Parts: sequence; structure tokens; C-alpha cells
Amino acid sequence: MQFGIFTVGDVTPDPTTGRTPSERERIKAMVAIALKAEEVGLDVFATGEHHNPPFVPSSPTTMLGYVAAQTEKLILSTSTTLITTNDPVKIAEDYAMLQHLADGRVDLMMGRGNTGPVYPWFGQDIREGINLAIENYALLRRLWREDVVDWEGKFRTPLQGFTSTPRPMDGVPPFVWHGSIRSPEIAEQAAYYGDGFFHNNIFWPADHTKRMVEFYRKRFAHYGHGTPEQAIVGLGGQVFMRKNSQDAVREFRPYFDNAPVYGHGPSLEDFTEQTPLTVGSPQQVIERTLGFREYAGDYQRQLFLMDHAGLPLKTVLEQLDMLGEEVVPVLRKEFAKGRPADVPEAPTHASLRAAAAAEKKADEAADGSAAKASDKKEAGV
Repeated sequence: MQFGIFTVGDVTPDPTTGRTPSERERIKAMVAIALKAEEVGLDVFATGEHHNPPFVPSSPTTMLGYVAAQTEKLILSTSTTLITTNDPVKIAEDYAMLQHLADGRVDLMMGRGNTGPVYPWFGQDIREGINLAIENYALLRRLWREDVVDWEGKFRTPLQGFTSTPRPMDGVPPFVWHGSIRSPEIAEQAAYYGDGFFHNNIFWPADHTKRMVEFYRKRFAHYGHGTPEQAIVGLGGQVFMRKNSQDAVREFRPYFDNAPVYGHGPSLEDFTEQTPLTVGSPQQVIERTLGFREYAGDYQRQLFLMDHAGLPLKTVLEQLDMLGEEVVPVLRKEFAKGRPADVPEAPTHASLRAAAAAEKKADEAADGSAAKASDKKEAGV
């Protein structure tokens, strides 16, 4: 399994001090968090994409390119690439460029975001959100897989003889996850293409996540990509840790109570009971996370949200130390136990390149066999 963190990049006052970081401070903090993720042995750093306050990550490829230059192993991803309001041509070119700069350490998660006004800001209609996601992604796949594209659709001007540059590294496009909290149409889209499905797994109870993941797995098998158990699943999660649970609850409570998304709503106790949010000791985080497999099956990627709601950078870095030293090593070991051999690992550029080479070799062998059969037939053998 791959373990990592994702950020939404919110600029939120620290409720314990009243201080709000500047945008520059928050951006620099996100970079420091990414570098810390590699230092403590995590696999993935993912950033959201937002175009409105109080969020700052409006240009994920800029940030990820900067992080790529300072890391060696970390997979760079997005926790949302807005497939609905970004031009698919620009996505194809931007992320192929990033892929080359990062030596293939790139994948991305397509999503529709959580901000309705972003649609008119970029000239689109929110009522067409699902249709935009479907059409734009269909075009993006062609741009990455075909050297010359002729295309006409509903939501952008036609393309005639168009070549997206640069071409994907080694002829292998970045792996794509489709992220959704509540839309079965997006799970269906992921299944149709044999892509990954990422469930945010933060705001909803386990039974909802279970239904979404099971639906994706069944449709993945329906489209002939493998068994339901071989589908590529990722989950989010949200944690706050201290050595003992009482300290964790006491320290995190003011941040929870004033968080921009769920603050001033259900109590911390109700929220941790009804959703995957875990506030407690490292052992409690381990036990809760291992429980995800009970309703999601054996899955490939686990990302945690840890730097939100005004938490100071020092605190987040302490959280990452605990995650990397005390939690993830145990999770790696325990998730590996009983994992069926036919359940695939999380895709990487290396594995995708190897699969493409094997497929090409098989196709060439099949073509050779067909040619020999044809020659024999013509010779009357």
C-alpha cells in the first residue's frame, strides 16, 4: 500500500492565538510539509486545487514542480484536479510537463471540487458538472494516448490535427484517480476506464463509503478490468495524535470547533463516532485505520489530512513524525497480512511502463502468429 498526506491548503486563523498566517507563510508551510513527508518515509504528497479564499493552492503543478526539485522518492499527486473547469488541453500539457520534471513521480486525482461559484468564474455551468467531468476526461485520455487528435464536443472549441506537448514520459500517461464523496457517476467513470477510485472518507459514515466503493468494484469487474477485488481503491482519512488520547482531544478541540468546513456543527465526540476522524493516540489511529479494510476491502492508497483548521506548522510536523515513526510502519505490516496475491499494488510509473511494454510485446507476438498463419494459408499448408 501507499501511505501519504493530502492538503486542502486552507488559510485559517489559529483559534488558540487568533493569528492568521499570510498566504506566503501557508504556501511555504505546504512545501515544508511535503518535504517532511518524504523525510519520515511516506509515499505520497497530494495537494488540492482551489480558486477562492480561504484556500491558496490555485496552481498545483507549480507547487508540485517545486517540491519535485527537492525530493527523490515522493509521489506527487493532487487531491483534486478540477476536470470540470480546467481545459483538458491545459491539464494534458501541464501534467505531462510535471511528469518529465519529476522523473515519472506523478499521478493525479480528477474531481469536481466543492465550490459552486468556480463554474461561472471559468465560464461553465454548475448544472453541467457531471457532463463536463465525463466529456473533459474523455478528451484528456485521447490527448495523452494519441499523437494527433481530431475532436469535437459540447463544452470547448473543436480540435483538428492537434498534438499535446510534451508527450507523456515514456509514452505512459500519469495514473488517474477519480475522487468523489457522493457521486456514483464518477465511480462509474473510474470503473469504465479501469482507473482508480478515491473516496475522501472524511465527512461521511462508513456505510456510505462502503456503498460507493462496492459500486465501483462491481462496475470495474463489469467492464472487464479484473475481479472486484482487483479494482484500484484509495481512501482519505483525518487524524490528530498525541501520546495519550486525552491530550489529543484537549489540544485538537478548539481547532475542530472553529474549522471552516465542519466547525460550529456536531461535537468532536459525535463527529469522531460517526465519521473516520480519529483524535487520540497513535495506537487508536492504527486500529481505526486498519478497520477501513472491513468495509473497503484490500485497497491501494491511504492518505491523511493533517494540516488544516489553523494548526500551526510546528504541530503538523510533529504529527508527521508520529505518523511516519509509529503509525505507518505498523499499518504497512498489518495491511500486508492476509492480502490476496492477486490484489494489485498501487500503480506507479514504473509498473505502468512495464505493463505497457508487456502489452506491446504480446501484441507483436500475436501479430507475428497471425502473419505466419496467413502465410501458411496462402501457401496451401
